[in-house]
Amino acid sequence: MIVSVQSALSYLKKEIPESDLKRKISAIESMIRDETNNNFQHRWMRFYAPSRPEGIVGSSPFLEIGDTIEINESINEGIYTVEKIEAEMIRLDRKLYGTSHNMVTKVVYPAAVQEGVLNMLQWELNMRSKTGIKSEILSRHSVTYFDMDAANSLDGYPVSLMGFLEPYYKAR
Repeated sequence: MIVSVQSALSYLKKEIPESDLKRKISAIESMIRDETNNNFQHRWMRFYAPSRPEGIVGSSPFLEIGDTIEINESINEGIYTVEKIEAEMIRLDRKLYGTSHNMVTKVVYPAAVQEGVLNMLQWELNMRSKTGIKSEILSRHSVTYFDMDAANSLDGYPVSLMGFLEPYYKAR
């Protein structure tokens, strides 16, 4: 996961159900990977291993609990989070299909991207309901809206909030 649920909860300082926060983090992670065309894989931390429904068979010296991995060249293709590491099994956050070949690569997100995600979560919780409001006057109540078009927003977030992604774009 791009940021852990615990670090997001401590940053946001709000009571949010962990399942909701996990869903939002996962959606933001997917959006960032799609938008930048960057999978953030650390290709030197790659190995091939079989899988069973309970996880990846084997072990790896560079994986820790909470790390994000990407599985390719397999029916299990996707992003997973390491939940538990045992002697000969790496347990993940979702079930896998049993297969003899999985290319497993560690995903490493830079600190700037992680901080940007935390800022996006904070905006999501505090400002999403006010999207489009440019100014608001309380006496005689007047509200002015601005356009949330392609020039002002990126995947539903203000362009000014998404500036941290600029160094991580890759050519399509």
